[in-house]
Amino acid sequence: MTSKAVEILLVEDDPNDVELTLHALKANNLCNNIQVVRDGAEALDFLFDQGVYSGRKGEKGPKVDGRRFSGR
Repeated sequence: MTSKAVEILLVEDDPNDVELTLHALKANNLCNNIQVVRDGAEALDFLFDQGVYSGRKGEKGPKVDGRRFSGR
């Protein structure tokens, strides 16, 4: 079985939940590249700054909650 590196963007505003999630990921050997941001706006900033959405790079928007960010 071949393992593939996984990049994870964790969007969570509760530090306790971040700690618990990181612990669970490490316990299951899924601790490759984990980036933690606190809200949807930070997540979008991260994605734009990383070039994931190169067409809108540097564009700033209003605060975005988790439901709007995920499209739900």
